[in-house]
Amino acid sequence: WRRPPPRRRWRYLRRREWRSGGESRRLPSSRMSRPTSGRPGSRSTPPSPSSKKGLQQYKMVEMKLLAQQRELQAKIPDIEKCLDIVATLKAKKALGEALIADFELSEGIYSRAKIEDSDSVCLWLGANVMLEYSCDEANELLKSNLENARASLEVLVGDLHFLRDQQTITQVTIARIFNWDVHQRRSKQSVMKET
Repeated sequence: WRRPPPRRRWRYLRRREWRSGGESRRLPSSRMSRPTSGRPGSRSTPPSPSSKKGLQQYKMVEMKLLAQQRELQAKIPDIEKCLDIVATLKAKKALGEALIADFELSEGIYSRAKIEDSDSVCLWLGANVMLEYSCDEANELLKSNLENARASLEVLVGDLHFLRDQQTITQVTIARIFNWDVHQRRSKQSVMKET
């Protein structure tokens, strides 16, 4: 008695670990397949819909990664702007000057403020959380957040390149299977016509 092979799902087939920037993602890799040409002893299989399903799943993962990439690309300029503001506050404090700033009260309504001798800044962390930091701590935190965001963006770009390669491989495999099926039908029709 032999144990039946385990049922494999698409996401568990041939995993490739993509490492970059200290982070790792597990993305399934596709393999190029060539349909058998009916040689003696070879088993020819009809086209399977699993390739199309795999392609759809690659496209879904790609959409999620593209959304993450857009979020990071919007987040990086905001962090850089915050770093510039903290640096300006520190410079004005060192010179002993007051900083005059315009800030938005609500949509389309601005106010002017005079900031004198500020030792701390409040950073919006998200999820309705704002914390007060000293200027040096805020600078360190923002620099580490900027480095992490850039590293994550590099990982995402690498993952997107990998996914596009896998989509191309899957599309070529689908085309080969389709062409093989057309060839098999034509050869059967020619044999039927000859007899």
